[in-house]
Amino acid sequence: MTGYSFDTGAVRLGIDLGGTKVEIVALAHDGSEPVRRRLATPAGDYRATIATIARLVREAEAALAGRAAVAPGVGIGIPGTISPATGVVKNANSTWLNGRPLERDLRAALARPVRIANDANCFALSEAADGAAGGARVVFGVIIGTGVGGAVVVDGQVLRGANAIAGEWGHNPLPWQRAGEWPGPACWCGRTGCIETFLSGPALTRDHKARPATRATTAADIAAAAEQGDPAAHATIARYADRLARALATVVNLLDPDTIVLGGGLSRIAALYEAVPRLWGAYVFSDRVDTLLVPPRHGDSSGVRGAARLWAPDESAPGESAR
Repeated sequence: MTGYSFDTGAVRLGIDLGGTKVEIVALAHDGSEPVRRRLATPAGDYRATIATIARLVREAEAALAGRAAVAPGVGIGIPGTISPATGVVKNANSTWLNGRPLERDLRAALARPVRIANDANCFALSEAADGAAGGARVVFGVIIGTGVGGAVVVDGQVLRGANAIAGEWGHNPLPWQRAGEWPGPACWCGRTGCIETFLSGPALTRDHKARPATRATTAADIAAAAEQGDPAAHATIARYADRLARALATVVNLLDPDTIVLGGGLSRIAALYEAVPRLWGAYVFSDRVDTLLVPPRHGDSSGVRGAARLWAPDESAPGESAR
């Protein structure tokens, strides 16, 4: 690729393909971001999605021209994963991506190698690299927002798994279910009672609205009302914290991570970082729990920063993409 070099001085391009926005960042070796741009996601339009990503890459290159070398590989985080069996997207809640050869089409549109990973993997990789879990050997990254996802990073490397679903925690059933929680709400995956149906932002709002004497209508409003002493909102956050504690206890029992980092909109609920560690000990198979539960250092930027980190600073771009 004429005009490109790849060394520790080259910036890496990362893209976060979300349900409402597509964002690109140029990540320098020192962690700075010389370029960051975003465009609205053309929801439901696959070809327009490809074109939007290509436009952002062109614009980032133009902004960097004469300022920095640009690494040839592009990392892309998506709300799903690439099936090892078929090479097409699966499990994306941006459903217009499912069944599409996204990696192949992006390689063609960008004329360069790409590396695609689940957006939760990108989030966890970012926070394990230079974020809230920096220095931890085993990190579990959690996305709690419009949906619920998870990812595992071990010694700085994303654990992908044989089926490319390592860390897909949100589509397991909520454990130790209480009265009124079974069989649970229907999930878009076709099952009922998934962790996502209890811990996503819409799930929190739905649970709150189902109770009497409720006023707040969004997750942010509910959290704010709870902090201001509203009894109904406080009870909703308490139920949510208990469910999150039960769900994360299964992760601790199985994976025993050093650090769990929460991301997504609901990670901003400050009360969770005291309540959940206080509650999860009742469900973890240990005399004590030393796992840390922390908010993200990079916030909403972690996904796109992690996408850029799908390529190592000293990695040569192969002739074909690796997943």
